[in-house]
Amino acid sequence: MRTLALIGASLLAILPGAAQAAAPCLTPAEASSLAAYALPAAINGTTKRCASALAPTSFLRQGGGELAARYGARKTQSWPAAKAAFFKIGGDGKDESTAMLRGLPDAPLQQMLDAIIEGMVAQEIPTQRCGEIDRIVGLLAPLPAQNTADLIAVMLGIAGKTGKAQNDKFSICKTGS
Repeated sequence: MRTLALIGASLLAILPGAAQAAAPCLTPAEASSLAAYALPAAINGTTKRCASALAPTSFLRQGGGELAARYGARKTQSWPAAKAAFFKIGGDGKDESTAMLRGLPDAPLQQMLDAIIEGMVAQEIPTQRCGEIDRIVGLLAPLPAQNTADLIAVMLGIAGKTGKAQNDKFSICKTGS
């Protein structure tokens, strides 16, 4: 769950208006798109951070790059909704920084987001948790990328409903269930 929070924090790091805005809710589809877009960079960051803490036979050391590439195949499809969710989290965008980001073409914005996500994940993961993270990623790896992204969105929604989420930047919108 910490990696999921890091993904959100990474995305928010470049939106200065996010801290002042009331926490918006993302629909499950928006959260899923954001997760699907961010997963490859998060996996790459996790693989880099944990490489020295894991055995050479660990999942991330052997298959992290391949998993990130496989999940990356859906980035283009996920981008439009992920971009909208990213800016939704960022607030009204009335400051100059957010306006500048909104004006960037997609390719440079995606490169910036990918670098921030990967870097923040690589910096923030405690190496003593790498074994657990490796096991979780290995268990999720057989799932199609969209299933993993949907699972992340569901987990964020459940964590928010139980009050265990430590996220004041966004929540998952309540649905009828």
